[in-house]
Amino acid sequence: MSGPVLLWGSPLDLPIASVCTALSRLGTPMFLVDQTRAEETSIGIELDGAPTGWVQVGDQRCELDRIRSAYARPQDSARNEHAAAIDEALGCWLEMTPALVVNRLSTMGSNSSKPYQAALIAQAGFAVPDTLVTNDADALHRFWKRHGNVIYKSCSGVRSIVSRLSADEADRLAHLPTCPTQFQEYVPGTDYRVHVIGNEIHGHAIDSDADDYRYAGAAGVRLRRWQVPDDLVPRLRALAASLGLVMAGIDLRRKPQGEWVCFEVNPSPGFTFYDDEDEAPLARATARLLSEGCVETDSGA
Repeated sequence: MSGPVLLWGSPLDLPIASVCTALSRLGTPMFLVDQTRAEETSIGIELDGAPTGWVQVGDQRCELDRIRSAYARPQDSARNEHAAAIDEALGCWLEMTPALVVNRLSTMGSNSSKPYQAALIAQAGFAVPDTLVTNDADALHRFWKRHGNVIYKSCSGVRSIVSRLSADEADRLAHLPTCPTQFQEYVPGTDYRVHVIGNEIHGHAIDSDADDYRYAGAAGVRLRRWQVPDDLVPRLRALAASLGLVMAGIDLRRKPQGEWVCFEVNPSPGFTFYDDEDEAPLARATARLLSEGCVETDSGA
């Protein structure tokens, strides 16, 4: 299909901006549903048979049945009723369109509950950390005693800073009855992030002494490209597919004994953190996928 790629989000969002640049370099036409211009946006959808319709931003209009693919990274739409209505309508269209969507909002749901997603990851055959979600201090102390080292983090899809629980924080446990929290065994080893983008697999190894390398600060973090082992590639593809994801950021840690542990699967990865600014392999891979408008099942690793 020669139609445009639909992008939904903010041009200030780094992945959106990076993919726009990569699409431009490919010469692929695109249409951005810019959430920062919600007041200038209107949409109409018809459901008589195959879903059709249009979306207009300012004086630019896009016929939705011409879309070859869509890249969705919507921000919070709670700004006003008009913006929320536009987002709801576009989100519904993305669920129904036969075009390739990276990713449908329905497939992102598992990440809204980290314990639920961990259960799905385990069903896909990956080891996951022993986990406790509780507001009971006694249960936490037993869990802490059993594992020795414990971390805590958000249960939901809201980003939080992963932190190691220390004796210095014991006084904070008084707040636990009113704040159920997710605790996990601390897993020693090396961190890896793998991006599944259609059939392409891109790996990065992360060297950092911080509990959460995304917020390493003075502790420092070093990213390096990493060739994903051949035996791991089909497992990662299958994991993403089992969650209905065309694109995913998968967080792994390899224990000193060699076992792979999967922490979570991000359905809308902020890949620019890992992407090389000059070569931008992740942005280019995403742009290629969107330009092709399909996932080639016979593609190599």
